[in-house]
Amino acid sequence: MLSPKRVAHRKHQRGKTDGVAHRGNTVAYGDYGLMAMEPKWITNRQIEAARVAMTRHTKRGGKVFIRIFPDMPFTKKPAETRQGNGKGNPEGWVAVVKTGAIMFEMVGVDEATAREALALASDKLPIKTKFIAKRHPVGEIPGAAGAYDDEPAADAATKDKE
Repeated sequence: MLSPKRVAHRKHQRGKTDGVAHRGNTVAYGDYGLMAMEPKWITNRQIEAARVAMTRHTKRGGKVFIRIFPDMPFTKKPAETRQGNGKGNPEGWVAVVKTGAIMFEMVGVDEATAREALALASDKLPIKTKFIAKRHPVGEIPGAAGAYDDEPAADAATKDKE
């Protein structure tokens, strides 16, 4: 399970989860991604469950990138404890996910497989998500010959016949 090796402070304040992600909001490493549509804390167990679901669906084909990391500890007071007596003990680790953040990415699989795998991962998470595909420039799309040339692709095909 994911957790930091060491931290500066054992206990953190809760902080804010509102607002949108200004960083980590584009598909950077893979071809397909899973975007958070609402803010929430995601625990290390939920991240691991989503990762396992994706890798099992793709039969360990392709590559999965986890773009979030649970680096914030959360605390819990024991059951049947009266108020006061300080903050509770650290119980686990969470990743603070804001609206628009890309949580997982995939590469090396076709779009249909990626959609299904990321849908399975989404079922393991407590938030609404959205499937995102990377936008390629026209010249990078396979089979789009002549996209950056001065002449259209159809003219290039007729020249080969001559």
